[in-house]
Amino acid sequence: MREDRDFLGKEPVGRLLLKLALPTVTAQIINMLYNIVDRIYIGHIPKIGDVALTGVGVCMPLIMIVTAFAAFAGYGGAPRASIFMGQGDHDSAERTLGNCFVIQLIISAALTAVLLIWNRDFLMAFGASENTIEYGVEYMNIYSVGTIFVQMTLGMNAFITAQGFARTGMLSVLIGAVANIVLDPVFIFGFGMGVAGAAWATILSQAMSCAWVLLFLCGKKTRLKLRVKNMRLRAGIVLPALALGLSTFIMQASESVISVCFNSSLLKYGGDIAVGAMTILTSVMQFAMLPLQGLGQGAQPIISYNYGARNPERVKGAFKLLLKASLVYSTLLWLLVMLFPQGFAAMFTNSEALLDFTGSALRIYMACLLLFGIQVACQMTFTSLGKAKASILVAVMRKFILLIPLIYIMPAIFPADKTTAVYMAEPAADFIAVTFTAVFFAFQFKKALKAISDPKEDAEPLHSA
Repeated sequence: MREDRDFLGKEPVGRLLLKLALPTVTAQIINMLYNIVDRIYIGHIPKIGDVALTGVGVCMPLIMIVTAFAAFAGYGGAPRASIFMGQGDHDSAERTLGNCFVIQLIISAALTAVLLIWNRDFLMAFGASENTIEYGVEYMNIYSVGTIFVQMTLGMNAFITAQGFARTGMLSVLIGAVANIVLDPVFIFGFGMGVAGAAWATILSQAMSCAWVLLFLCGKKTRLKLRVKNMRLRAGIVLPALALGLSTFIMQASESVISVCFNSSLLKYGGDIAVGAMTILTSVMQFAMLPLQGLGQGAQPIISYNYGARNPERVKGAFKLLLKASLVYSTLLWLLVMLFPQGFAAMFTNSEALLDFTGSALRIYMACLLLFGIQVACQMTFTSLGKAKASILVAVMRKFILLIPLIYIMPAIFPADKTTAVYMAEPAADFIAVTFTAVFFAFQFKKALKAISDPKEDAEPLHSA
């Protein structure tokens, strides 16, 4: 099996990263459209667009939790499968795939039940008002039914990309995104279904992507095949995969917690318009986060495979290219946001009041975006190396230790405009977090490279049960 995958160990790193990252970045950009296209159409529904957008925006914490659970097993298991393949242990790689598939099924069933029973309570706690709650409940009642499709598509697609099938992984997302873009206006406007139409379009589109992913993993072209014999859960397979995926889970699920904190504070200080603006700010942040994660996913098979094969020069080269590409992207997007903030806001609303409010808030909220390429590149590399504790630490530092407290501290520091002060928490946390991550990564990366450079050192090989 090592021979089949040896292009990850021999092909020039620059060409290899380009070949793998272009499809994964494209997939994340498509996924970004997938996530925001509902909001774009909903925001332009005649007469109720701004209120409906705010109502659906309050659903975002719940949707983020669903996608975070998909990453919990998939994004933890996929790097471990790549490292196993680099070590020549194909059986353990396939057992990892099978075990993570079962975990995704269990998580899907639990999430569906919870969301169907308690979504109204969650939405009220997350910042919905009496004016917006019904739109949120209408959307979530339908979206909850499609939870299993989201889980399978995102979680299992990570194993396709981890094998080096980046184009196939991109197609998995493309199928659903194109279907969603086509079905949204048909259901929302053509059938007059409004918010419910957006939800139905989303879950039907995800079902198409899910079918594509599972058919590929059970087919002839995949190198890691989904087999029934590998679906018996083993602690030695499941627990390390979940531990590694915990950092990505925290990074994504914490966005949900943070949305709740932002929405509750903004509702208190600025009302529905401030919460509506936050929906737009969160959507624009996805323009930064998802392509950066796509770059990291493109580099992951290269870093993981060569770390397993004890090839430090290729690990180092792949990280340096990932860091440069991430910084270039985050800087360019930062410039666009600073120069044309209302252009981004106009994608989601035609309300003059919301446009004016969001334009100034966007510049404040994304003031440190240009540095964010460092944060994501380092965190994705920790995951690629199988360094679960380090990856969890940098995720927790930015979100829980810094950002959540600052959401409540900043209005006390700047009481003259408490709404603006809430938005300022984001760049303040980003600056401190990036500084911490860069210093911590420099020490840990040097240690990891030394471990695979010296045959006498313990390279922390993976073990399976």
